[in-house]
Amino acid sequence: MKSVTFLLLLILSFAVAFPALASVCRNWDGHQICILDIKRSAKNYWEYRAAVSIDGVKTPIEVYNCRSKVKVQQDGTALPFEHNDPGELICSFFKKS
Repeated sequence: MKSVTFLLLLILSFAVAFPALASVCRNWDGHQICILDIKRSAKNYWEYRAAVSIDGVKTPIEVYNCRSKVKVQQDGTALPFEHNDPGELICSFFKKS
């Protein structure tokens, strides 16, 4: 009886699906950049709202505009992508073919 109970508990433990903590990470110009959370704009398909981490340091959510190559910070400041900016990674990773 104990072995049947143990077997049932073992089977049930594999039936539970835990949420995955999946993030996309790439080595980019000597830094590890991970896309922690990303959402594409429904209205402007070329815009992505994303939170990234650079070398393990999480940045606030910013809007990455792949058409004009700018990122809009939370305070509304628009900054052009710098050389090897995380925005370049986001736009190249999700580039439409």
